[in-house]
Amino acid sequence: MILKKIRRLLAASLLITMVGSSVFYAKADTISELKQKQKEDEAKLNEVTEQIDSMQDQQDLLEEEIADLDAELINMMTSIDVLESQIEESKANITVKQGEIKEAEGEYEEALRIEKEQYEAMKERIRFMYETGDSTYVDLLLASKDISDMLNKADYIEDIYEYDRQQLEAFRQQKELIAQLKANLETEEAELQEQEAQLEQEMADLEAQKGQLDILLADKKARSSNFDVEIAQAKQQAAAYSARIKEEAAKIKKLEAEAEAAKKRQQAASGNYTVTAFDTSVINNANGSELGKKIALYGCQYIGNPYVLGGTSLTNGADCSGFIYRIYSDFGYSLPRTSYQMRTAGTGVDYASAQPGDIICYEGHVALYLGGGYIVHASSVKTGIKISKATYRSILTVRRIVN
Repeated sequence: MILKKIRRLLAASLLITMVGSSVFYAKADTISELKQKQKEDEAKLNEVTEQIDSMQDQQDLLEEEIADLDAELINMMTSIDVLESQIEESKANITVKQGEIKEAEGEYEEALRIEKEQYEAMKERIRFMYETGDSTYVDLLLASKDISDMLNKADYIEDIYEYDRQQLEAFRQQKELIAQLKANLETEEAELQEQEAQLEQEMADLEAQKGQLDILLADKKARSSNFDVEIAQAKQQAAAYSARIKEEAAKIKKLEAEAEAAKKRQQAASGNYTVTAFDTSVINNANGSELGKKIALYGCQYIGNPYVLGGTSLTNGADCSGFIYRIYSDFGYSLPRTSYQMRTAGTGVDYASAQPGDIICYEGHVALYLGGGYIVHASSVKTGIKISKATYRSILTVRRIVN
């Protein structure tokens, strides 16, 4: 259910992107419109980012479950291997027990045979005595030489009877022992067979559980792979929103810069400048065009602001050529960016003919001429934008941009 919702969200987002991409910037947007679009895209980016985090969390949980299932499968396969060994051992024990039972059966049969033979011999002797009326034993006694010999012969006869009786008893006991041994072996065999059946049932149960785990593991791996696809798509969507936000930010920055430049051009054209760090009568009383004087007065507003290497901001900091470049830019003129290139800008004039607004070029440095032998320039990191004498160093050339 979660994956389906995410897929619907991603599909809707993708559709918005496709439609939005086809009409985005079809007209010139204002700064406020661009900022609103940027805000909306940032909200969408945050939404997609949250989706990615959510999907990543779910995938991490799946990966943890997959690891647990892998471990469980390993344990289960180990248990199956142990059961297989136990079943094989049980089968071997049953085979041994069956051999012992067979051997006991042979011994039992042999005991029965010997008992039967002994019994038959005893019956034969009894039958013989019955048929002869014990005359043989009587004759044996009468043939004795003396009483001692008679007693010995009587003992001999008694020993024969006792021997027969003992043999029969011994064979009977042996037969019973063998029968008991056979019964015990058969009981043990039955127990082993029951144990084997239990082991086989346990193994069947484990195999069934393993099959279920295999199915569950395959499902989780498939879901994890789906997350890979979904996360990749969401990241593409996030990248698209990020690109749009950057594009919007760039346009906003450009429009704001254009608006600021227009404002400065308007301010520059108005001639309403506040200059407190320099006597502006020097500019106003000098020979030259009104526009050149406006440019000179405009530059004097920023006396005291910082020098920043590579900068072009009149308020936050500029280097020497950046200072001149920005002043003329605010009046709608496009000048080269470096002091070296500015040596060829506009028209060259003699220093004696210099007017307010002209560019004074030095070796590796430029300044804005004010009149009366003064310049305003971004001097150094230590002094910032300041007023100096124009001849404080050797002049290479003077360039006039406006007449």
